Amino acid sequence: MPDLLIELFSEEIPARMQGRAREDLKKLVTDGLVEAGLTYASAGAFSTPRRLCLTLEGLSAESAMVREERKGPKTDAPQPAIDGFLRSTGLTLEQLEVRDDKKGQVYFAVISKPGRKAAEIIAEVLEATIRNFPWPKSMRWGSGSLRWVRPLHSILCILSDEAGAEVVPLDVDGITSGNTTEGHRFMAPGRFVVSSFDDYRAKLKRAHVILDSAEREAVIWHDAQNMAFARGLELVEDKGLLTEIAGLVEWPVVLMGDIAEAFLGLPPEVLQTSMKEHQKFFSVRNPKTGRIEGFVTVANRETADQGATVLKGNLKVLSARLSDAKFFWENDLRRVKSEGMEGMAAGLANVTFHNKLGSQLARIERIEALAREIAPKVGAAPDLAAEAARVAKADLQSAMVGEFPELQGLMGSYYARAAGLPEAVAEACKGHYSPLGPSDAVPSEPVSVAVALADKIDTLTGFWAIDEKPTGSKDPFALRRAALGVIRLVLANALTLPLSAVFAAAQPGCDTADLLAFFHDRLKVFLKEQGIRHDVIDACLAMPGNDDLTLLVKRAEALAAFLKTDDGVNLIQGFKRANNILSQAEAKDGVEYSFGADLKFAEVDAERDLFAALDAAEAAISPAIAAEDFAAAMAAMAALRAPIDGFFTEVQVNAENGVVRRNRLNLLSRIRQICLSVADLTRVEG
Repeated sequence: MPDLLIELFSEEIPARMQGRAREDLKKLVTDGLVEAGLTYASAGAFSTPRRLCLTLEGLSAESAMVREERKGPKTDAPQPAIDGFLRSTGLTLEQLEVRDDKKGQVYFAVISKPGRKAAEIIAEVLEATIRNFPWPKSMRWGSGSLRWVRPLHSILCILSDEAGAEVVPLDVDGITSGNTTEGHRFMAPGRFVVSSFDDYRAKLKRAHVILDSAEREAVIWHDAQNMAFARGLELVEDKGLLTEIAGLVEWPVVLMGDIAEAFLGLPPEVLQTSMKEHQKFFSVRNPKTGRIEGFVTVANRETADQGATVLKGNLKVLSARLSDAKFFWENDLRRVKSEGMEGMAAGLANVTFHNKLGSQLARIERIEALAREIAPKVGAAPDLAAEAARVAKADLQSAMVGEFPELQGLMGSYYARAAGLPEAVAEACKGHYSPLGPSDAVPSEPVSVAVALADKIDTLTGFWAIDEKPTGSKDPFALRRAALGVIRLVLANALTLPLSAVFAAAQPGCDTADLLAFFHDRLKVFLKEQGIRHDVIDACLAMPGNDDLTLLVKRAEALAAFLKTDDGVNLIQGFKRANNILSQAEAKDGVEYSFGADLKFAEVDAERDLFAALDAAEAAISPAIAAEDFAAAMAAMAALRAPIDGFFTEVQVNAENGVVRRNRLNLLSRIRQICLSVADLTRVEG
């Protein structure tokens, strides 16, 4: 079986597009080949800034013959029907088979399609892939109609086996396939012939091209770490930047430089962000001081002066960038010290948050009032929470955040400290946006928690009040993320926070019931990822107090653990049996059996044992639920398993004696009431 090698060689592909492009090339080609009847053993996709590559091992040499049978009209059908069937099959009447059918004799067409050579199929599939490649952005060049992310220069497409390699003939807008490629643009110009993937990969490396992006990443990280370590420093990890840089170079050459003394006083995050965003530099930190003192840049070639000229040019540009950052920093500090944080925030009165929800300053006033309301519930001082809310977004008016929006909140914490505000206020400036995503840390300092909750709840209630809710996959205001942030803040800090009252306080015009239902949907997703079944969550959502997320989750976790035990599984069956019998009897009799079970009417020991067990369970469950000790409530409920099993084994509920029957149905009602006091077990599956 031959191996296939494809390379699409072009001008530089943007680094951010390379990973997706590798997967698209692999999927489009392999899906097309398989659909056409070819098979393969394995596939691998690679990319460099100037090429996409796909290799397939063990490709079948040709597609299998296809035999298709198609049922046609009856033999005595009108002639136009028979003629239409012949046209659709491409056969003559003599080539059709006559077979017996339930309704008489019918024509059958047996169509055999011979297999096709792999090269013919590959050419068709690759041309379609190139012409329809799903680049996020593409361009035309010259006079051709072909679109590619950057001008496409050549197509390498060969099939190779023990006998050698053959080019798969292909022509796309005048670009004909061949068996040659190019190495590094500067260090190894010129084309060379390749005969297989192993030959291709080895020759590329000799021509100063590392084909595998993962290998380029490993080279960059290894060399950069060693350089930093040799000087007693440490490299600041940034996996996203590493992947991006590996997509910018074919032959990574790691260089390290020092940051000028004049810039070392800038906050480390400012240095990191400026170097990353503007120049794709890694930051190098002094572990003793926490300061960013150096940088690592990655060149795309070796030079005779070991990168000295490259470093000199980079340092010149870096100094200009950091001079801007230093100016922003010093200007912001002067402003904070003269106007204060609230003075800096005053300009937000002229910044619109939403045309139906007012300015950013109006929003801050709402957040301040809500933070003051929430503060006692999270253990924060109301005045301190209100102060933090007033200044938390002041840095949106700073020059630094204007240049680097991703530093909002963080810069606020620096400016708050410079203004002499309490540390809790500074921390709230930084933490009130959190958590932003599922991996983001959750604030735990009470003032930060109060302001973070107020910020997110104001957003949610505001957009609910103006009926701007998420629909389908559309969520332009990130309201799902805000709700998940509230959920994580409440649960991580074990807060008792009835949301309905908080929603009403935040926005009187908000549909609190609908917003709470939205929170419950988000909570279901969150808990499902924690391994709690949807029916367990539904059973707990049906209970009172379901706007207290901490209480709700404690109940759900206890029920989930209970249902993993044999007692839990069997008790659910006993409960459902009792509920079904009781419901049927109530429907039949037109009455509700909800009270009046009396021990004196018990006739057998199993019946008396159940009375005693229910008394004991009720006595234990009620105080346990009041104390929110749901594990203890479940344990007390588990003790009912054996008495309920014994009752149904020994007792006929629908006894002939009417008094006994009513008593036993009222006894089943006690089972139902006690079990439903813990969770709505009717919603539990199984």
